[in-house]
Amino acid sequence: MGLPENSRAKIQNKYPKGKKNLITDVPGVKVGHVTLQDDEKDIHTGVTAILPHEGNLFKNKVTAGVSVINGFGKSAGLVQIDELGTIESPIIMTNTFSVGTAINASLRYILAENEDIGVSTCTVNCVVTECNDGGLNDIRGMHVTEQDVLTALDNAAEDFEEGAVGSGTGMCCMGIKGGIGSASRIVKVKDKEFTIGAILMSNFGELGNLRIDGQRIPTPLPKTGEKDKGSVIIVLGTDLPLNDRQLRRVAKRATVGLGRVGSYLGNGSGDIAIAFSTSNIVPHYCEGGIVDMKMVHDDSLDCIFEATAEAVEEAVISSLYHAETVKGIRGKVLYGLREFI
Repeated sequence: MGLPENSRAKIQNKYPKGKKNLITDVPGVKVGHVTLQDDEKDIHTGVTAILPHEGNLFKNKVTAGVSVINGFGKSAGLVQIDELGTIESPIIMTNTFSVGTAINASLRYILAENEDIGVSTCTVNCVVTECNDGGLNDIRGMHVTEQDVLTALDNAAEDFEEGAVGSGTGMCCMGIKGGIGSASRIVKVKDKEFTIGAILMSNFGELGNLRIDGQRIPTPLPKTGEKDKGSVIIVLGTDLPLNDRQLRRVAKRATVGLGRVGSYLGNGSGDIAIAFSTSNIVPHYCEGGIVDMKMVHDDSLDCIFEATAEAVEEAVISSLYHAETVKGIRGKVLYGLREFI
């Protein structure tokens, strides 16, 4: 997945791609979708769920960092990631008006396997991210249900679709059809290979600004005058031993990938990146009071930063490449990238 080798939307990559060219090349990471599509009812929305590992996330948290690149957004759970440097729940992506529903569903999912939460230990921080799909979807109908979120979690697997699926079903990017995109890169630190994976929900940018591998892509569509607005949610996963400070720095480098495809992070765009490592696990209960952690030396971070930017760049283009043309609410049509290349 990612961009096929024979794709006309070719990106020259410096770092090798992972086997699947998906975030699930990071061992243990899984992704699931529920897609809600009903043309007659103008429903074009859904849910995408990301599991950082296959075990109990509350009991065994992953180290994490977040970068609020531009804060025009309504995501939940980011403050605690920034404060504590861990993620203890699945990461849910959905539309803006479904954040509350997704929090409730994620909470039920975690409570079902942790009877101690809210009784003999603290509560839990559910991470839910969003973009506004109201350009194509009847967002006021609030069609996403708690069961849809739970089903997306149950669907989580190493193989998953990209494009206009899951939470990306109703998204718009660069004035054409956006959606879910993913990519991965392999880096070496002291001759040992590690994987950096990206998955994102693309809903940003201005018509006519799209660039692929540095080249502006003309689209035969009339300019609407709309500025760079919308949102993008970027989730980065890796098996590199990084601490939360370093993961915040990695998350910031997602900006480079967005700039390469033509975004200038407009005033009305909510651009958020979350990065986690599966290498450093933080147990909820710790009898000894000390947790051993490993970290890459900061002098070795440059290749990680560069590979991150490359993975994000390809994930954006992949989200456009795999998205097919959609006619949505109020007769609005968004064309897929393959209509133009």
